[in-house]
Amino acid sequence: MDASVINIAIVVVYLVAMLAFGWWGKTRTRNNSDFLVAGRRLGPFLYTGTMAAVVLGGASTVGGVGLGYKFGISGMWLVVAIGAGVLLLSLLFAGTIQKLKIYTVSQMLSLRYGSQATRASGIVMLAYTLMLCATSTGAYATIFVVLFGWERWLAIAVGGAIVLVYSTIGGMWSITLADQVQFVIKTVGIFILMLPFTLNAAGGLDGIRSRVEASFFQLDGIGIQTIITFFVVYTLGLLIGQDIWQRVFTAKTPTVARWGGATAGVYCILYGAAGALIGLGARVALPDIDVATEGKDVVYAEVAQNLLPIGIGGLVLAAAVAAMMSTASGALIAAATVARADVLPFVAGWFGKTINTDDSDNPEHDVKANRLWVLGLGLAVILIAIVTNDVVAALTIAYDILVGGLLVAILGGLVWKRGTGAAAAASMAVGSVVTLGTMIFLEINASEPLAGILANEPIYYGLLSSAVVYVVVSLMTRPTDPQVMRNWQRRVTGEAAPEEPAERVPAN
Repeated sequence: MDASVINIAIVVVYLVAMLAFGWWGKTRTRNNSDFLVAGRRLGPFLYTGTMAAVVLGGASTVGGVGLGYKFGISGMWLVVAIGAGVLLLSLLFAGTIQKLKIYTVSQMLSLRYGSQATRASGIVMLAYTLMLCATSTGAYATIFVVLFGWERWLAIAVGGAIVLVYSTIGGMWSITLADQVQFVIKTVGIFILMLPFTLNAAGGLDGIRSRVEASFFQLDGIGIQTIITFFVVYTLGLLIGQDIWQRVFTAKTPTVARWGGATAGVYCILYGAAGALIGLGARVALPDIDVATEGKDVVYAEVAQNLLPIGIGGLVLAAAVAAMMSTASGALIAAATVARADVLPFVAGWFGKTINTDDSDNPEHDVKANRLWVLGLGLAVILIAIVTNDVVAALTIAYDILVGGLLVAILGGLVWKRGTGAAAAASMAVGSVVTLGTMIFLEINASEPLAGILANEPIYYGLLSSAVVYVVVSLMTRPTDPQVMRNWQRRVTGEAAPEEPAERVPAN
């Protein structure tokens, strides 16, 4: 049988399985908590798998191999930075975050500072999660274009529909089971199949070393500035991203959140090293790949098609699709949660309306409302991915404002008791404006398109201004209301009852 037919069959079976997971998740979804955070019942195995799956997307899998082909072992730093972010979040903050029994990052800000002004952070978080989902959707569609020969819009529509169906039907339970399968497929695809086959084709490490320049084995070969950028953007972004926090909320206990997440972080670092080695091996085994013309992301597919036996290439391609789908589904449910819980009440408040309907006595209506939000935003993401050939610029803007504008207020609330709501709101406003303003200024004066948007300076200036404003305003304003701080302490010590209002998401 033709190899391409086998590869297509394997990917199709995988996609059908994703739909089946949606129906399985539906049987376990009875209320709001089940749909959004898997009932907060995930043990170590499920939690580690779902955390690793959501952070290791197309950039980590396909992009990591391409960076290894282009730069050698130093191509691992992108994924290492992601793993470092998961490690820091898990060891320093995940235990506290899990105890809060909330659904969104903005709810944490409101609970800690007692200020509704912090709800504005939901708008930035919504933009970030939507762009992340659109980027992942467009990425796995490129594999469908190669496999099935479809037009780009059709590949996006079909792939997006599959993610949309299983996410809408079963919510976080469906996504969790899908993530477990995706985690296994990625592990097998990268560590058991691609790595040994590629190294063997290249003659092992000794054979590679004798046929490439010494710079390919230097840890700083990709450039110190690039490495710093990876840690600033990805490590710091992972500390406060709604898609990552929402996985922390699924942990059964603070111990699971802390050590299950730390295990996922170590796994990510090993994953990054393996991807770089695969790319480095492909540099020797497949030296004629024109990354300058075709792009570095083609290396992954070339390895799957040319270095692996018939049938195994299909599993490896399925691993790439799995990586991108896990990120897309996680970002989609995160976007829906933020839109319903934070953005809708915040926007309604501008028009003098209060949206705070408690659906805890009608869980079926609550789940239905969440499904409608996932469905609506999922359709919007598919349209964004179809009409926009490159959403990287939009994702970069959202990521920069997320880190430059929100990081200080969020982490400050977790580590500094003297931080106040006024300071948090002011630091978010100033940090966001400075980040966006610097980006615009650099773009206007840049000699090449997107040079200003993709620059590092906006995040640096945003973080610095946000930190200064947060400290100064906190010291100049009255401390946070004692009752608010008492409620906060009850949360972080795990004393608050799970049925208290912060557990509930405002309904539409």
